[in-house]
Amino acid sequence: MSDAREPGTSWPQRLARWALGGALAFAGVSHLTYGREEFLAQVPPWLPVDADLVVLGSGVVEIGLGLALIVLGQWRVAVGWATALFFLAIFPGNIAQFTEGRDGFGLDTDVARGIRLLFQPVLVAWALWSTGAWRAWRDSARTR
Repeated sequence: MSDAREPGTSWPQRLARWALGGALAFAGVSHLTYGREEFLAQVPPWLPVDADLVVLGSGVVEIGLGLALIVLGQWRVAVGWATALFFLAIFPGNIAQFTEGRDGFGLDTDVARGIRLLFQPVLVAWALWSTGAWRAWRDSARTR
């Protein structure tokens, strides 16, 4: 039994972390298989890297982060920060999809693409809360 005062160890946080991990692993697999073409719409054309390589690489990263969220409980704070940073790193692709009006995953209107943009901060917060990363950072700041 873990200490509930330790960041990221409550049952709601664990369930949220596992759900996020499962969603990331699933999304990562779809990057490598059936969803590959759809994910290409989120790669900005101005990015100086082959778009397919970006989709494949981000898929591998998503699988890794997803599995780490599920099985590396002792590293949950570091994995939470890594996941939040990943969500921030892919945000320019979501912005490009919105500003350039590119369709993908049924996001075929500006409203739908705009709502998708609003969900990105939710993913960052989910990663930081479910892993206890935000609380661990706040607690460490208080002790300095």
